[in-house]
Amino acid sequence: MMKNVMAGFWVCAVTLASCYAAVTWTVGKAPTEEKGNYEGLQYKKLPAMNIPVVAEGAVQGYVVANLVFTADAKTLREISVPPEAFIQDEIFRHVYADETLDFKKLSRYNVNGMIASVREKINKRLGAEIVKEILVENFNFVDKSDIRS
Repeated sequence: MMKNVMAGFWVCAVTLASCYAAVTWTVGKAPTEEKGNYEGLQYKKLPAMNIPVVAEGAVQGYVVANLVFTADAKTLREISVPPEAFIQDEIFRHVYADETLDFKKLSRYNVNGMIASVREKINKRLGAEIVKEILVENFNFVDKSDIRS
């Protein structure tokens, strides 16, 4: 009986010592490759946007857009103005004023052209290459008749 208890303590002690040695060995080890100051891209999700579509003097429906943008993490920390408001403003202006976006006569919409134009305008307004990419998560049209009153 005494041998079994001593063997149990011995196994516990060896397990604890090996776990402690493994953790301190990997934590204390110097990194093998230089990473530099590059922190990578940061993805930021914008809140859903509801953009009215006005035609024939009345609201015909709404474009609902969910977008995500990428920017350098270090640059986002250093700028004084958050770019989210500029992105939402430019998307709203572009979709609201776009004459080619007609939901009564559906055709393919040049989303890549819209995103490139918006990204260029945002970076021009911010004065630097802040926004690297804008990703479309959702881009739908909701007809006015489909909305509950």
